[in-house]
Amino acid sequence: SHPFPQELEEVRSWEGAHDVRPLDGNVRRWTGLLLPNNPPYNTGAFRFELTFSLNHPLEPPCATLRTPIYHPNVDLEGRICQPLTTHVHWTPTTRAIQVLQDLLLQLDSPDLQQVLQPDVAREMQERPEEFWRRAEEHTRLHAEPRPD
Repeated sequence: SHPFPQELEEVRSWEGAHDVRPLDGNVRRWTGLLLPNNPPYNTGAFRFELTFSLNHPLEPPCATLRTPIYHPNVDLEGRICQPLTTHVHWTPTTRAIQVLQDLLLQLDSPDLQQVLQPDVAREMQERPEEFWRRAEEHTRLHAEPRPD
């Protein structure tokens, strides 16, 4: 009764991600590309890793971004403040695809309540044009090319 093959297939058929697969053959660590829908990030693809604990699904998985992104909710290590995967909100019935959909939603709509980079958040609030320009440039420089 291994939960992963089914969950992996579910994620693979979702249009929000691309090339999702176990990392180095490890079923508890997935990698793939997230494809944001909204500017300033929708010109690129962002590599993620999703790591499942040995107690999955009793414990939440951990998502990190491996591609640098200029975003108030993602720190420089690629950690994301994702309420869904905190122990308070996590339920064992939550599926991997829901974690990734939630993550994509966070990339698409930065949330000034879940800030990990205060400077970026302040810039987004006070100088939106500048934030936009920097985020676009950062995406152009760092993001992976989007699949056709």
